[in-house]
Amino acid sequence: MTSSDFGLSIPGDIGSVSSLGTAKFQFTPRPWLDLYGIRIKPFAHFGSTSSKPYVDPALIHRCLPDELLHEIFARMTPYSLGRAACVCRKWRYTIRNPVFWRSACLRTWQITGVVENYKILQSTYQGSWRKMWLLRPRIRTDGLYVSRNTYIRAGVAEWKITNPVHVVCYFRYIRFFHSGRFLYKNSSQKVKDVVKCMNFRASKADCVFSGHYMLSDDKVEAALLYPGLRPTVLRIRLRLLRGTTVGANNRMDLLSLVTSGVNDSDINGHEDDMLGVVGGWQEDETHNPDVPAVSHRRGMTPFVFIPFEEVETSVLNLPLDKMDYFVPG
Repeated sequence: MTSSDFGLSIPGDIGSVSSLGTAKFQFTPRPWLDLYGIRIKPFAHFGSTSSKPYVDPALIHRCLPDELLHEIFARMTPYSLGRAACVCRKWRYTIRNPVFWRSACLRTWQITGVVENYKILQSTYQGSWRKMWLLRPRIRTDGLYVSRNTYIRAGVAEWKITNPVHVVCYFRYIRFFHSGRFLYKNSSQKVKDVVKCMNFRASKADCVFSGHYMLSDDKVEAALLYPGLRPTVLRIRLRLLRGTTVGANNRMDLLSLVTSGVNDSDINGHEDDMLGVVGGWQEDETHNPDVPAVSHRRGMTPFVFIPFEEVETSVLNLPLDKMDYFVPG
């Protein structure tokens, strides 16, 4: 048996491929392929020096003049500007105007001063206000920084349970302001319940305490006074270490948490500026022998930032049994 015995017999009068026209195939439509080789004319953004008039075909741009659009963007927060820049190219080019980012930077770092901010702009960020906003460490004021902490506490033996334990969950809340002040609260309440009282109008029953902070590079020094028969000052050191995206600034590490005693001469007339009182203190220094300095090692979980518009839907509102493995990241 030879190999030719296995060969296929192909008829010579096979028709051309065109004779198979009766076969129908279903192709997936790909309309974006029609854009290949087509040059789309760029939009002239607000303030452009181009002398050629261009009529935007979009209805919103024909009804809304550039001057009015500029005024709307000037009243938006930087994070709203970032979302608006994703709408279309014209809005993106308009939002790149440095006027918006200059006002945002000067408002955020107003404690530093205008002259010092301009020096930092030229020396570090090549004169770009937008780059300064994205890369320079800053404290966010449009929400709350939350630290979720848990510990295990032994319970009382009841019924058939001989060695019961309880998982205790509590939160540290901090709200910062551009003026250099901040609010602090320790509570077991969820974020959606605490955000209602995190303001300067809170009553004493809400246990919301105010203090001052100072930002130096990526370090935050803060201090507040716990009033009472034995006044105690709480000193907090934080670090703006990272963010989930560029410019997010939504994570802060808690470096140290120290409580110390103060006497009446220290706080007399300085209740609203305890940061200036304890600025030169050592970590283990106290000015009241009845209240020793204590460096706390429990409850040092990093802070997570939650914007005000997300406090109702945040995962930190979930019950304890669904948050056993919560990691701030």
